[in-house]
Order: sequence, then C-alpha cells, then structure tokens
Amino acid sequence: MSFQPSRLLALLASVTAFAALAAPAHADGEVNIYSSRHYDTDERLYSDFTDATGIKINLIEGKEDELIERMKAEGANSPADVFITADAGRLWRADQAGLLSAVESEVINSRVPESLRHPEGHWFGISKRARVIFYNKDKVSEPPQTYAALADPKYKGLICTRSGTNIYMLSLLGAYIAHNGDEAAKTWAQGLKDNLARDPQGGDTDQLKGLVSGECGIAVANTYYFARGVAGQVDGLTEGVDKIGIVFPDQGGNGTHVNISGAGVTAHSPNRDNAIKLLEYFTSESAQSYFANGNNEYPVVENVAASSVVEGLGSFTADTLNLNELGKNQARAQEIYNEVGYK
Repeated sequence: MSFQPSRLLALLASVTAFAALAAPAHADGEVNIYSSRHYDTDERLYSDFTDATGIKINLIEGKEDELIERMKAEGANSPADVFITADAGRLWRADQAGLLSAVESEVINSRVPESLRHPEGHWFGISKRARVIFYNKDKVSEPPQTYAALADPKYKGLICTRSGTNIYMLSLLGAYIAHNGDEAAKTWAQGLKDNLARDPQGGDTDQLKGLVSGECGIAVANTYYFARGVAGQVDGLTEGVDKIGIVFPDQGGNGTHVNISGAGVTAHSPNRDNAIKLLEYFTSESAQSYFANGNNEYPVVENVAASSVVEGLGSFTADTLNLNELGKNQARAQEIYNEVGYK
C-alpha cells in the first residue's frame, strides 16, 4: 500500500506541530511569566522592562492554584520562567511541589529584606501588605491592640473574618504558631471563633462592608482592601470609610503581621538568565512603585514611597519573622482551625 503525497504531507505537518507543542519555549530574547496578578499597572511595568532590555515578555494569567497545577502537569516541558502570586503561603506550596529554584543575586539580596525572601532564594517579595485590625468607631471605643486580644471575651459577638481555609487566615495563624507555640495558637483560634459576629464568609472587602453596615464591630483584613475603598468607589465601603478605624497590632511586641506578593524562578525555566534579570528589575524603584500603586500595597524596598492613600493609613513596625515560616506552619494552622470548628 502506498502513501498519497497529500497524506504524507499532512502526516509530516502533524508531527511537526506536535514537536513544537512538546518542546519547551526558548529564545534568548524572551521570558515567560505565569502570574495570578491582574493589574493594569503591571502591563506598564512589563513594557518598561522590554523597552529597557529588549527581552519580550509572554504573560499567562490565572488563579494561583490553577497555575501551580498547570506547572506540575507540564513538568520539565513547562515554558514558565517566573511564577508570581500573592501570599508567602502559596509560594511555599509551589516550592514544596518542586516548582521553584534557588537564585543567588546580590542585587535582590541587597534590596529585599531577609524576612521577605526565601532563605535559599527560591522566591522574593515584590510588594508588601499588612494584615491589620479595623473597627467600627461607633460600636467599639477600645479596639484590640494585639492579635492576641482578638480572643478576649470582651469582644464577643463583634468580630468578622474570612474562612479558616483562606490562605491569609492560614498565614496569620501560621505566624501566631511561630511566635507563641501550638497550644497558645489553638487557644487563640478558639477564642477568636467564640467572638465571631457571624460565620466566616466572603473576602476582606466583605468584612469591611460589615463594619460600615454595623453587622461587624471588628474585622481582620489586609490594608490594600481598605485603601481601595479610600482611593475609589467601592460600593458598600467608600461611603462609610469615615466610620472605620485602623489598628496596626503588636506595636509593642512582635510587630504587625505582613505578607507579600512574590515571585520565583521556576525549576525548569528555559530562559533562566532573563528570568533573573526580570526579578532584579522588580526591585528597581520604578518597578516597586508600579507594584505598590497597582494594588495599594507597600514597596518591599526601603526608601521607595507608597501611594499617598497607603501612606495616609499610618506608619507601623512590621513583624520580621521570615515568611517561609508561614508555609511551614500552614498544615498545622488548618488543623487547628478544623479542630476548633472554625468554618
């Protein structure tokens, strides 16, 4: 039986197409980003990098866990060079899955504080947020000044938070475990649950809206959610921001709990040198301003100013616990929330 020329050409074309899909993307002039960030200012940041270096950026956006699963499925053939996501706990998950690699860069290490980067360079903070206490000024005259005080019975029926499965809540409890030990952390989680005004629900913006409506007296949320309400129109929040007070907890102790948006070079990066150049660029003054202003966060590099709205929230002393500890304690934090029935 003989092949017809047209069938042979079609077969060759299909084989060529399959080979192109299976091979990792590689070019000296590009870098491939998998990112869960989705802010317009990031686009300007990327275009500035390309203008300065000639390196083309290819961007894949998605939800954090979806991108992690995608890289795991792609394995050694993954085209991803840089993974960007929010919360050190998620970066820890990616690292535990073997998806990130060590980077030694004097540029990054000199600019990013030690507490905001992996001890062995597997990821680095690119912007920072604080998880603080907000309160309704009409309902609460003496708000808690520490995270521990959130479990004080005098605040019974006042507190609103996200679910205990949420990564921000897991990281907060992970820090509490690191500072105070397992038993104290479980006691705190039980006390926090006992003080809830309602079952945990929604996102951080929903907790702040609860303060405006009066359903909540105290809420735990990241600073940038409140800053959004101050900077622009967030229905159910902006019109009531004057009702809300802010406390940066533990100023006389460990300092306020902080977390990051962070980035790491992938384990199978086909454009590793360009990926490192990109991470170093992320620590530049212009890039830090883009990151911080794009999501109303704080820069990770000292002497780079945050937006006027964020600066207006007030100054604080941050906890210097290395954020990798949040990931290490993540599983135990979830167990504790489950044990006390924190939904």
